[in-house]
Amino acid sequence: MSTFKSFLTSDVIVSPFKVNKSFTFQGNELTGSNVEIDRYLGKNIISPLFISGSNPTGFINIQDQFLVYRSIRELYYSNYLFGPNGSPVNTASFNLDGTITGPQYEPNYYNYLSTTLPPNRYFPTSSNDVIGVISIPSNLFGEYLRPNTVQISNGAITFIDDGEGNMISGSLKYGDVIYEHGIIILTSNGISGSFGYGSGSYGSTPYGLSTVDYISSFATGSNITCSFESTITLYETQYKCTLRENEFNFSNNPTVISGSSNSGVIYDFATGSYFSPYVTTVGMYNSNYELIAVGKLAQPLPTSAVTDTTILVNLDL
Repeated sequence: MSTFKSFLTSDVIVSPFKVNKSFTFQGNELTGSNVEIDRYLGKNIISPLFISGSNPTGFINIQDQFLVYRSIRELYYSNYLFGPNGSPVNTASFNLDGTITGPQYEPNYYNYLSTTLPPNRYFPTSSNDVIGVISIPSNLFGEYLRPNTVQISNGAITFIDDGEGNMISGSLKYGDVIYEHGIIILTSNGISGSFGYGSGSYGSTPYGLSTVDYISSFATGSNITCSFESTITLYETQYKCTLRENEFNFSNNPTVISGSSNSGVIYDFATGSYFSPYVTTVGMYNSNYELIAVGKLAQPLPTSAVTDTTILVNLDL
């Protein structure tokens, strides 16, 4: 049998909390239909004529290399084209007569910095410079990539994020990660030269390649591993089911009524002052008294006739 009691506003508490899930994908798994992590090669192609589709890149959504390069530059590096610590912003004076004097006015762009620490973003701007972009879909990373969990490898070198938006290998930085967009960008950070001694390959793993070649291997190669943790906010609702000392002290269970009597006589054991009903289940009902959730207690809980009893019900949505 059921007994109903309405909740007060003070009986309901909603608390948000973050949860994380780890993912690791390798090789062809990245571009699989259930994953769809796309990779792009962006290139600063200097040409007086733009021909659509002439420099394709991407495995799932085909884009143009030059447009990828310019899009990444505009979104994440527009303040850092003249220096890794930020380009000087021109300012002007607005006079009372409505005229403007001084250097030409231009805005300071929002480039999705990961921390309030001094910035350090490098973007290559020379002719035919390349960048690598790994794009993780939002259905995998949730609200943002968890810092200190992003890692990519091509079998010869591994880049990890330092929790501050930098993709590093050892003590050197080779790119950036935009946690809230699920974007990993390899720019080489101005580092030139090659990794290892000489160049070539061991099986399917390259070695001794230039920095540019390594960026290309991450953007187009097949021996790639990508791991990260997603982040999403869940909301836990806590309901305080309070039984006052003068409430729920009589059982609605039909077994306390004598089956041999048609007048509904209650057994003697249920009429004494020592008798206390037990709570085994808490049901949550809507305003139409429709059962929408059920909570089972680990063991039957006796109600008290001398003090209040509170049962906490937590729902994670």
